[in-house]
Amino acid sequence: MDSFAHAIHQLQSGALQHPEFFAQLDRVLASAPESPGRLLEVLSEEHARHPLPADLYAQVQQRIGRMLAARRQQGGDDTFVQTEPGAVTSQQGQRGPAPRADPSFGAEPERMKGVGETLNGRFVLEECIGFGGMGTVYKALDLRKLEASDRKPYIAIKVLNVQFRGHPKSLIALQREARKAQALAHPNIVSVYDFDRDGPMVYLTMEYLPGKPLSQVLRAPGFNGLPYAKVLPIVTGMANALSYAHGRGFVHCDFKPGNVILTDSGIVKVIDFGIARVFQKTEEDVDATVFDPGSLGALTPAYASPEMLEQRDPDPRDDIYALACITYELLTGRHPFNRLSSAQARGTGMKPLRPPNLGRTQWHALKCGLALERDARTPSVARFLAGFATSGLKSRAGLVAAASVALLAVGVLGVGGWLYLGRDKAAAPAAVAQQEAPAPTPAAEPAPPVEPILAPPSTQAIAAALGRIPCSALAAIVRGDTVRIEGVVGKSPGAAGVQNMLAALPGVAVVKSEVREVAASECRLVAALAPYWLAHRQAGGGAALRLAGAAGVKADTRLAEGDSLIVDVSTPGAESFMNVDAYLADGSVIHLLPNALALDNRAPPKHRTTIGRPGDWQIGKSAGSSLLVVLVTTPTPLFDTLRRESEPGTDYLADLSASLARIRAHSGPGRIGVAFLPVAIKR
Repeated sequence: MDSFAHAIHQLQSGALQHPEFFAQLDRVLASAPESPGRLLEVLSEEHARHPLPADLYAQVQQRIGRMLAARRQQGGDDTFVQTEPGAVTSQQGQRGPAPRADPSFGAEPERMKGVGETLNGRFVLEECIGFGGMGTVYKALDLRKLEASDRKPYIAIKVLNVQFRGHPKSLIALQREARKAQALAHPNIVSVYDFDRDGPMVYLTMEYLPGKPLSQVLRAPGFNGLPYAKVLPIVTGMANALSYAHGRGFVHCDFKPGNVILTDSGIVKVIDFGIARVFQKTEEDVDATVFDPGSLGALTPAYASPEMLEQRDPDPRDDIYALACITYELLTGRHPFNRLSSAQARGTGMKPLRPPNLGRTQWHALKCGLALERDARTPSVARFLAGFATSGLKSRAGLVAAASVALLAVGVLGVGGWLYLGRDKAAAPAAVAQQEAPAPTPAAEPAPPVEPILAPPSTQAIAAALGRIPCSALAAIVRGDTVRIEGVVGKSPGAAGVQNMLAALPGVAVVKSEVREVAASECRLVAALAPYWLAHRQAGGGAALRLAGAAGVKADTRLAEGDSLIVDVSTPGAESFMNVDAYLADGSVIHLLPNALALDNRAPPKHRTTIGRPGDWQIGKSAGSSLLVVLVTTPTPLFDTLRRESEPGTDYLADLSASLARIRAHSGPGRIGVAFLPVAIKR
């Protein structure tokens, strides 16, 4: 890469004239080991420091495009566009017949715009951030957003590249990509905004993702794989996106590390559904009869299934093969077939080696995903993930949250306890976890407001005693000499300690305790939410949680390994937004509602519903000894965007506290409802 940058420096300094520069550039490109995307990044960086003439910049881009075409003979990560239908990879890695000459090279009626220029007087191209078979992706400043003082004025723009533009159906392809991608609205799929053109330049706009492609992680010097606990969150995010798309009839068809972004905020995003084809064609799908993007033959040999190389009809199992290849690389730092195409691997009888420290069940799932025959390959993302993610709170159906794929319990760093969300195979892809159910019997009638008592001798003493108890959210109702105490408290002093403390106060004859204990790891959360819990009760209450199927105040709140976590929720007497989270003993938090399956968490007044079904969330071996389920209801959405499906509890608690403080300042503390449900894990 230094030689490529050096050639540009020599040109900029005057040491090289244009003919000598292009001769040296061609030599550099012929021997450069880097991907065209990385070469474009260097070009963009150097152009930003010392701008090149616009026509020269465009010519260099075109030459890198030729390099991409030349690499169609190799098994790299770059997407190749087959202009001759039927061209397949042979066992020797050669592809034939050769593509037709692209008339667009050297014959552009108008030059391509580059970094520093503006599209349609609105989008300023600031940096090249990606390059693929269909186009070049730029980070762009949206002048309209800037004018409106938008806090996020940057977007990403995908411009149809020269060689792909030469295909007669390419314009249709990009338009179809924009429309299909808009339909795939999912937290793990990049959001596509619009499709437009500026003269001969055709482009689409999408959300800008600060982060880096997964290919950059896998190709980093010295990368030898990640531990299983760090791999699982990444695999889960990818599976989220693929399962969601498959549920809507789309196969990605070019799934590879370069099409997966690890954002700076820890979210996995899949990009470039540009050649995805509808594998469940319906009569209403007019595009299927007019134009099939698969006819362009764009694919990446190292991650393409044998059936894709043979140009058979797309199938979800094609994406599963690519997902399994990437998973293997994440674990080992190596491609399962040494970067040979699947056709070559099948022809030579290659078998992937078992990654070290991978359990038998996980390896079986991974090996089935890598099967070189479609009929032997794992049939669904759900099945793949059900086998690969077998520890923790697991799902028999095996699907994680956002798209019926395993709901994982933390970001890239991994955690010790896991909670997974599964869906029954017969369930509709868009089914939501928040299901309207027959009104459950509440765990207890909502506590009445604290009654104004004429200051019996024990009232101030009770308030003072409760105020001294750490790690607690406690409320007392006093009637004569009887005190009823409710809420949660840490294991020290515990429920018995609270009861004994109150019983010893003057004037207290009877103490009725409905106090439940929480783990020490949950004390910070309880302390942060206790003021809202108390204010909500004083305002009339209404927010309540209990395990589904448990009747009465004395209901059992214990679950055993293999049990399903299903909770009944009741909301206050005003319209609200429900937020249900599970806090594990290791300090991680998993967001049960809202999630990608249930984005709409709005609830009418006095709403009752059930979250989860048998088999959705199950207790696993590594879930710890307890978990705390928390319901928070707010008059306005708690957050502007969907949170990651799981994250460290400390990070979430800081944002949660800030959001609640903001809502309280606007609506008052009584409008925020809080309910705690401690769940013990029986062993």
